Amino acid sequence: MLVMSGSRRQRAVRDRMASAARRYAGLGWPSFPGAHPPNGGDRACSCDRIGCPDPGAHPVSATWAHQASVDTEVIDGWWAKHPYANIILPTGRVFDVFDVPAEAGVIALERIEAEGLPLGPVASFADERHLFFVATRGAPVDEDEWWSCHLDTVPEDVADTPGMRWHCRDSYVVAPPSVLPFGREVSWLIPPSREPLPDPLRLLEVLADSCEEAY
Repeated sequence: MLVMSGSRRQRAVRDRMASAARRYAGLGWPSFPGAHPPNGGDRACSCDRIGCPDPGAHPVSATWAHQASVDTEVIDGWWAKHPYANIILPTGRVFDVFDVPAEAGVIALERIEAEGLPLGPVASFADERHLFFVATRGAPVDEDEWWSCHLDTVPEDVADTPGMRWHCRDSYVVAPPSVLPFGREVSWLIPPSREPLPDPLRLLEVLADSCEEAY
């Protein structure tokens, strides 16, 4: 049985994450290093925050929104410095993301297929939530009807749509192949391509109905 040394394992993880970040850059998707589960000890997150509310699922720096980049040299430098870092993708720039419980996501995917609706990339967040990538609305004029949220918040505006989060301006998602505590992973159900992203309004209706049905 081949046993990988610590340094070789570190390089393998770094190369895997950096390679994925470079692929996102090729799509025009900026990325930034994220926290990750530590390699030892009893803490769930690599950050210094005791009782981190979002272990392994947040940026390594508060400056992520300004520093996120598609420059492959910058990306390689980040993962050389943070070899185990997960991948953070800012939203509200190239795409927005609808984030729903996995049960609702399964219902939505079945309905989308049955109705022949356009569908973009879809990721699974640790088999707990489904992330639907859609064309961004950016900062629309009717912004009061939209919201921006981080992964550990659920805005009051969506009380009628239980469990749904809309990541748009000033938010982010954790991207595949990021690794979460307790061996959980972020993975693609439908990987990204160069096809145009679907309009968010049509999918919003399907996902809202699916959330209500799931609950």
